Amino acid sequence: MPARQDTGDAAAHRLSARAPSVPSTPPSRVVVVGQGYVGLPLAVRAAQAGHRVVGFDVDKQRVGQLRAGESYVLDVPSARLAPLLASGAYRASTDPADCGGFDIAVITVPTPLREGLPDLSHVAESARTLGVLLRPGAMVVLESTTYPGTTEELVGPILEEVSGLVAGRDFHLGYSPERIDPGNPRWRLENTPKVVSGVNRTSLERVQAFYGSIVDAVVPVTTCRTAELTKLLENTFRHVNIALVNELAMFAHELGVDVWEAIDAASTKPYGYLRFVPGPGVGGHCLPIDPSYLSWWAERTAGRTFRFVELANDVNSHMPDYVVRRLVDALARRGKTVEGSRVLLLGLSYKANTSDARETPSARVAELLLAMGAQVHAADPHVVHPLPAPADALDGVRMVAATPGELAAADSVVLLTDHDAFDYDTIAACSTYVLDCRRRLSGDNIDIL
Repeated sequence: MPARQDTGDAAAHRLSARAPSVPSTPPSRVVVVGQGYVGLPLAVRAAQAGHRVVGFDVDKQRVGQLRAGESYVLDVPSARLAPLLASGAYRASTDPADCGGFDIAVITVPTPLREGLPDLSHVAESARTLGVLLRPGAMVVLESTTYPGTTEELVGPILEEVSGLVAGRDFHLGYSPERIDPGNPRWRLENTPKVVSGVNRTSLERVQAFYGSIVDAVVPVTTCRTAELTKLLENTFRHVNIALVNELAMFAHELGVDVWEAIDAASTKPYGYLRFVPGPGVGGHCLPIDPSYLSWWAERTAGRTFRFVELANDVNSHMPDYVVRRLVDALARRGKTVEGSRVLLLGLSYKANTSDARETPSARVAELLLAMGAQVHAADPHVVHPLPAPADALDGVRMVAATPGELAAADSVVLLTDHDAFDYDTIAACSTYVLDCRRRLSGDNIDIL
């Protein structure tokens, strides 16, 4: 008899059964610290819901663009931003004084890795900035992805030290992990269920009430640690499964089996299977970085490494190397070497139809090809400038458009990010050879990863 699988509906029922009753939230003065791909959509949505919002960021260029009504985040069109600026419902600032008098503050700053270890300096600095302005009765919520314990062991103590107030008694404190999927037309901030938590019952009620005013559904959990672990679980689940199909794709290629056809066939199973597909690597903040927070936390607290995370990191981080090896073999079959060959990379962002190039595997592919002496051209309709890399390793990349001339002039084309804006018929027709890492093409001149 197959093992019983818990359903999302059943889990939601159990959570709602122990959720506290929540009063409605009147319009509040809200500060959102960090105006990136998480903070800006949150700030704009809160302003649309009737709150008065200050979007705080230390990046003067970003704030200047926002004040001019220019959005740099795909999920927030400039047309959506303009009326909120005009009405005063939303304003952007680099001045901490503009955050004074807040009722609710949400921290949405980056949590990168530094030398393989969690770097919470942005979170700590945000807490210090807010602590100076914190008043009795106000609320602070952390949204940045981090390891379990951060809200109560780092953010709370900083706020208490700077303000002289006590979390859970004098002010409210909670954690609610971001669930932003850039460029997703179906699941947006407002219709994606929001996990919420607080350091005590009253804090949870206030956190739940605030998010209940801006999203369709909230999912309360009993502790901040649970909410923090929830986010890491979601991202690690994807990271491990992507690593599984990436490694499977490498073995299947060596054995002469079509892994994509196998994935299609497996996807017809109506239970017990979720579809993941191979690619040139993982990017963004969620997959290359967040699972490492879980691994670090597990080793620190339990004294053991999280083996699934370590294995997934190893497989996914080496996929760009595998892409280059496949390209080297393909050129060799055509009597060419990488050195001196003209290679056109299609897609620089880590995800289709976005400009987000954080931790993109395309950068590593370009870096390896340049080091091997290739002439590297790159086309991306969403990414305007060459990608950043340590030691200016990508200075040799020439940005071009994916025109028939550029495609025909390349000794090889590598499709890394499958933007809808690319003309795939033209790519297939004009290219001598294509290594397709996303399975968007077919033909005698096409190899699929």
